[in-house]
Amino acid sequence: MGAFLIKKGAHSFHILLQLGGPDGELGAATRYLSQRYTAPWGQIKAGLTDIGTEELAHIELVSAILYQLTKGLSVEEIKEGGMEAYFVDHTTGIYPQAASGVPFSASTLQSTGDIICDLVEDLAAEQKARVTYDNILRLVDDPDVREPIKFLRAREIVHFQRFGEMLRIAQEQLDSKNFYAFNPEFDVNRKNRQK
Repeated sequence: MGAFLIKKGAHSFHILLQLGGPDGELGAATRYLSQRYTAPWGQIKAGLTDIGTEELAHIELVSAILYQLTKGLSVEEIKEGGMEAYFVDHTTGIYPQAASGVPFSASTLQSTGDIICDLVEDLAAEQKARVTYDNILRLVDDPDVREPIKFLRAREIVHFQRFGEMLRIAQEQLDSKNFYAFNPEFDVNRKNRQK
């Protein structure tokens, strides 16, 4: 991906969304690693662990991009980029918040203990992250920013596919006539539960 030699504060807010925004990497990692504990089957636990751990690496990548975009900005560049309020609170430190300025909150994610509910939530989360990366790509023209963003976007698509596979596995383990009607963690209409 190469070194980033960019000092464009305006792009920072677009990318900041994917760190601490409602569909960002911090929320994804927290969601998946929390959900793994109540996943009723080992293969799904493993998938949630794998993807959650990869999302932690995405936090590092997004943070590195943000650091490179803000490193050495002048006060004039901070003002031109609309970063004055952020600068007052954080200087150019990496702080997880949405592009709107709302700090990261675990209240934007869900972990229900119902594997069907959680996996459908995860499928939606990956699609929302992909859309956010699509929107960032529409706004940013610098190839040193675009290339890692394109990589992250591609990983969201892979994660979506893996969650689809996990949902299929869960459905195969459940009573196919009723798999949306109960929580397999608490209700007894399930088969082949592995601990």
